[in-house]
Amino acid sequence: MRITQRFSFALFSLPLLLTALLNAAESVDNPSVKRTPISTHVLNTASGKPAAGVAIVLQYQAGKNWEELGRGLTDLQGRAADLYQTKKPLQAGTYRLVYETGVYFKGQGTKTFFPQVEIIFEVEKTDEHYHVPLLLSPFGYSTYRGS
Repeated sequence: MRITQRFSFALFSLPLLLTALLNAAESVDNPSVKRTPISTHVLNTASGKPAAGVAIVLQYQAGKNWEELGRGLTDLQGRAADLYQTKKPLQAGTYRLVYETGVYFKGQGTKTFFPQVEIIFEVEKTDEHYHVPLLLSPFGYSTYRGS
């Protein structure tokens, strides 16, 4: 059963990871590619390495509900720069990044106390870039507004 679950996760994750890698390569090779207004970077502080393959969902608070704006996986450098997948311009308001850390650590063969991490933040200036790094370990995490 365990091998089947890992194989299923790998099959699910592979297309998203390949897309993230291609997007990262495109933006490095082509400076005209506009970066999205919200990005994140996940570092596994227990291993000292980027956390590749972490599934993330970006949401916007609309009243009492959350509206999904995009989803993806971190690339080999632990970065996810293409989560804002809507055509709408960035709006002021409350946003949430949801990281599937339990699935990530399970794929690493590690138990974790936090199966999911949610980071809620405010966007005030819509012409600025919002980078939200996540420093992650199996039993703790921290975050800050990056640049």
